[in-house]
Order: sequence, then C-alpha cells, then structure tokens
Amino acid sequence: MAPQKYYSIGEVSKICHISKKTLRFYDQIGVMSPDKINVDNHYRFYAEKTLLSVPVIKYYKQMGFRLDEMAGFLDGNTYEACGKNFRRKIDELSGMQKKIETMYVSVKDWYNLILEAENVIENGVCGVAAKYIEETDYCYMDQSFDYNFIEAIINIEWTNYIESIGNAATGPVIILFPSFRDRMRGKCNQIRIMQKTILECSKSQTMKFGGYMAATCYHVGPHESLPAAYEKILGWANDHGYDCIGESYERYVTDYWTTRESDQFVTEVIARIAKQK
Repeated sequence: MAPQKYYSIGEVSKICHISKKTLRFYDQIGVMSPDKINVDNHYRFYAEKTLLSVPVIKYYKQMGFRLDEMAGFLDGNTYEACGKNFRRKIDELSGMQKKIETMYVSVKDWYNLILEAENVIENGVCGVAAKYIEETDYCYMDQSFDYNFIEAIINIEWTNYIESIGNAATGPVIILFPSFRDRMRGKCNQIRIMQKTILECSKSQTMKFGGYMAATCYHVGPHESLPAAYEKILGWANDHGYDCIGESYERYVTDYWTTRESDQFVTEVIARIAKQK
C-alpha cells in the first residue's frame, strides 16, 4: 500500500486555485482542516483525500450555501438531511430571485426613461404626432389634485397603496385628467394616478389604458408650462380634422424622481382623438 501523500498549504493553494488565507479561514471555522500540523514550525499539511473537499466547497458556494451551512455536508450526510437543507436553500433562493427581478426591472425601466428623455432633448422632439396607443393594464388610484405636481408624482399615498397590496410599481407615473380642455385651462381638481406594477394585479385594482389613436406631444420644461403642449395638440388636431375627445394623460418621462432641474423635465402629453364629423 502506497504511503499517504501530504501537501503543504502552499501546494494546496496552487493545485486548487485557492488562497492560503482562505485555507486558514476554512480551518478556523471547521470547514476544511489540515490533517497534520508540524509541532515545531506549525506548518499545515493536507492529505490528498482532503484536497477533494475543495471542489465540493466551491460547488456549494456556487449554489449559494454559506460556509457555516457546509460544515455538516462535508462529513457526509443522509439523503433526508441533504434534501431538507436543499429544499430550504431552494426556497431561500426563490425569494432572492424575486427580489432581484424586482430590482432589475425597476432599474431597467428607469434607465430606459432616462434614455428616452435624453433623446427627446438632444433631437428636439417636441412636435405633435398621431400614434396608436397599445392597450395595457395599469394599477390606479383616484385622488384630488391642487396642481402640486411634486406631491402628485412623488406620491406618498400611492406608494403606501402599492405596498399595501404587496406589489411594486415601475416605469413612469401617468396622470389621467378627466377632461383634456379642463386640464388645458387648469380647472381639473380630480385625477387618476396610474403606473405599471411588477406583479400582476387583480382586475379590481387595474384599468385599461390605450387601444385607440391619440395625438401625443413631448414637452421639455416645468410642469407648470405643460398647457403649451395642450395648445400644440389642439392646434394640430384642428389643422388635421380631428377632435380631442374626453380625457388626457400626462406621462412623466423624467421629473422630480430623476432631477431637480425642472427645465430638464420631459413629459409626454397624450390626447385621445377622433375624426371630426
């Protein structure tokens, strides 16, 4: 029978691509300890079989197990015990996955709004255009409105509501004004705040937005000057034989959430249109 071969900590570090500091830490917490320690110089030596623990540790780390969770596995375990621990880890990682997905979608949607605003400003896209608004479900809340835009857009009551239904909002805030003409004249005192949610809402919590042709106009500047965009839309509609019917929507691409420079705010005004009879 061949004699047992031992490796110094430096050799283990090179063979297994793991630092000596990490190996010492593994020893300290009892995950992987040396098989021999020289009494004179305290050098650590590892048996060849012990080196095989390193790939196992690396794989457990890949699966998300903490070092303190690994100690029991490395000495061998029953199927039942392993299955129980793996099931618990799957549940834990599933929760983390949902949180990461929420964060990813939130950041990505906000980043896309910044890109949209930059393109609007750089290209001077402030004319009126007609386009089809695709029908989409939005979560919503009806509120009173006194033209305090910052409180309407960074909306504490709305944020609390979204949290209360166990959801998370994403994308731009949209405000529905019941009357295009009343909004243009500054006479709307009731609004409906709308926003997409990451998780699906119940039907009672959502409304349909879109499914029709609309005249749209980007506006760059403070929200107080938004009636100028309404005037543009109304003039365009008259010139092209359309009526602005019913409500209007203001889609806040960039606003107080992104910048305090109000002259850089980008808002898309959306008005439903129909051919004049």
